[in-house]
Amino acid sequence: MYEKWSAAMDRPATRLLTLLELMQNRHLARSAELAAELGVDQRTIRRYMQALQEMGIPVETVRGRDGGYRLLPGFRLPPLMFNEEEAIGLTIALLMSRASLSAGAEHAIDQALAKIERVLPTPLLQRVLAVRDGVVSADLEQPFDAPVPNPTVLATLCQASLSRNRCWLRYSARDGDETAREVDPYGVVTVGGRWYLHGWCYLREDRRTFRVDRVRRVDVLPQTFEPPADLDVLEAVMASLALARANWQVVFEVDAPLGAVREELPPRFAVAEPLPDGRTRLRCSAECLEWIAWRLLPLPWPVTIIEPDELRDAFAALADRANALADRKPAGSHAMVAAAS
Repeated sequence: MYEKWSAAMDRPATRLLTLLELMQNRHLARSAELAAELGVDQRTIRRYMQALQEMGIPVETVRGRDGGYRLLPGFRLPPLMFNEEEAIGLTIALLMSRASLSAGAEHAIDQALAKIERVLPTPLLQRVLAVRDGVVSADLEQPFDAPVPNPTVLATLCQASLSRNRCWLRYSARDGDETAREVDPYGVVTVGGRWYLHGWCYLREDRRTFRVDRVRRVDVLPQTFEPPADLDVLEAVMASLALARANWQVVFEVDAPLGAVREELPPRFAVAEPLPDGRTRLRCSAECLEWIAWRLLPLPWPVTIIEPDELRDAFAALADRANALADRKPAGSHAMVAAAS
C-alpha cells in the first residue's frame, strides 16, 4: 500500500474529501473558488457535487449571482480513521510534497498534518510525530521515480534515531544481495525525494549511508549510543552521495573560494574543502568522466585536475567534439557560395 501514497493527492476520492473539508468551514462555497483551490475546472466541481449528493451527503445548490454550494445545517464529516500504515504513509506523502512547494502551500501541508495528528490514538501519534520530527529534508528537485519507503520501517528508524537506540537491519544492496547488520541510526534524511539513513555500521566498522527503501526489516535493540557531537547528518549524507558513484574517483581544484564554488557545485555533487591560498579542493565520483568534464567546463574559474589523468583525455575529447561542431557547415553551403559569386 505504501508505494501508492506519493500519488495520493491526484485521486478523485482525495479531492472529494478535501472538498468536503472546505465546505464544512464555509457558509457558502463558490464554484470558482473551489476549482482554484483544488486545481480543477468548474465542470469538475459540478461533477464532484453530484457525486456527493449521490452518496447521500446533503449538498444544496444556491443559484443566482452570489450562488454556490453549501452543506445543510447539522451535517459534519465523521472523523477519519487510519491504521498505522495509512497514517504514516500519508505523513510521508505530505512531507514529500512539502519539500517541493511554495511557502504558502507549505502552510496548507502543515495544517493537514495537524488535523491528522489530532485524530490519532497516542501510540500511533508517537510514531507519526517521530517521522515528522526525525527527518531532515533538503529542498531539492524530486525525481519522478523516487521510491517510497515502507512506512513502518521509516517510522521505526526515526523513533530509534530520536531515542538513540541501536537497530538490527536486513538490508538489500543495489544488486539484490541482502546482509544483516547492526547500525547506530544517527539520523534520517530526505534528499531529492529519496530517503536515507546515516549511521555507524558495525558490519563495516565505519559510518555508512543506507537507502531506507532498501531496508527490508528493522528491529530496535536495547543498546543505546551517542552520535558524534559535531555531526551534521544532512552534510554527511550529501558527502556519501557525492562519493558513491562507481568507476571513477575525481579530485580537482578551483581557483575560487568555497562560498563561490558552492553556488555552482552543490554538496550532492562534490565534497569541498577550502585551501590556505583561497582556492577550493573538491572530491567527487562518476560513472562517466565525460559527464564530469561537461559539468566542470562552464565554471567561470580555472580548474586544475589532480586525478585521474583520464579526465584530461575526457576534456580533450569534449574540445575535439566542440571544434568539429563549430567547423560543420550546412549541406550545400559551398554550392550556394559558388552560385552567389
